[in-house]
Amino acid sequence: MTSQAPRSQLTVSIFVNGTRRTAQVPARRTLADYLRDQLGLTGTHLGCEQGVCGACTVLVDGAPVLSCLMPIGQADERHVRTVESLAAAGEPLGSLQAAFAEQDALQCGFCTPGFLMAASALVGYPELSEDEVREALSGNLCRCTGYGGIVTAVAGYLRDSPVGERSPSWPRGPRSWSPWETWPPAGTGPGPAEPPALGRVPDRVARRPRPGAVLAVAAAVAAAAIAAGVAVAATRGRRGRERSHGTGHRLTDRWHA
Repeated sequence: MTSQAPRSQLTVSIFVNGTRRTAQVPARRTLADYLRDQLGLTGTHLGCEQGVCGACTVLVDGAPVLSCLMPIGQADERHVRTVESLAAAGEPLGSLQAAFAEQDALQCGFCTPGFLMAASALVGYPELSEDEVREALSGNLCRCTGYGGIVTAVAGYLRDSPVGERSPSWPRGPRSWSPWETWPPAGTGPGPAEPPALGRVPDRVARRPRPGAVLAVAAAVAAAAIAAGVAVAATRGRRGRERSHGTGHRLTDRWHA
């Protein structure tokens, strides 16, 4: 980043899908907005814009990141890959996309780009089981498919892909750094030098709640609120019927039922 831009602006230079892009952007802009609004890469979708749904997932230096939360300044001089990198416009689908199509791993398709990019970060781990793939994709939400086709597609794609160089990402557990942390983590270079052992979540992110846990709590609170509302409504209805009966008003048969 340079210091020539106004204080409210940043000049960033980012490698997006292999091409260097330099632009002056508002300092408060997110990586997702930059990709969509300034570069026209609308394959990166915005869902919750709170870092919960995973639809905005892209790869930054090979690691999956929630681009709706990442300030654009943190992407300066980084390599960013979006879903558009998997297959050029008008070209046949990439192998991962083809696996999704074969396994019916999408319906409305809104969450699909995020799943594709999160799955791309698992390249080099053909030994992952379906349970491990499910864990690795736990930060992405889908409201259509029930996840079965997605997990099958990703596990099959990994098994059929050459091992090659492993992606600098965690094969399991939370898959993105907080936008308020230093990027990349101190001492790791452009990405983690070696992913932790399978099933081990780095200590510095182990305390972060998973989206599934947050949703489970929210669902429990909503269910309790609905139950309380039903109880209040039933009490008010009973009291209303009692008052109606006591004042001599005629009651319909349905109240007697």
